[in-house]
Amino acid sequence: MNSVGSYLKKHTEALVKDVGIEPACEVTGKSKATLGRYYSEHEEHSDRFMPIDAVAALEAAASYPHVTAALSELRGITLSFDSRRNNAERSGSVNADVVALSQRFAMLMTEYSQSIEDGVITINEAKRMLKETLALQQVLIDMKLHLEDGSH
Repeated sequence: MNSVGSYLKKHTEALVKDVGIEPACEVTGKSKATLGRYYSEHEEHSDRFMPIDAVAALEAAASYPHVTAALSELRGITLSFDSRRNNAERSGSVNADVVALSQRFAMLMTEYSQSIEDGVITINEAKRMLKETLALQQVLIDMKLHLEDGSH
């Protein structure tokens, strides 16, 4: 089996185990044996991969999109995973997004100002700035979605 196939099978296994074998069977409508074949590296199963609709269903139930992330990595694409997983639909408006954007940008600038004060940005300071940058990015995504929805 080639390295790409092996890589995808490992991430398929991680996805199934993240959800749990029994729940994965219920979500996909597949048997334990069938799910096992999707991530088996035995020669007789080397060309069997999980159908994309089953991947999508499992990733909706999982804590992380294992297979999507693996596919992205293979193409050199970096994903930003929103772990907020809101229980309700997005609410708010572009006006609320602009306020949130301003607040998040202020937080990022505060972190930057504190980090650069001594002329050196440490690893922990960089991690805090990255966290604020990702939060800022999420606000921009929310704003983009509100604009696309037309809920100004």
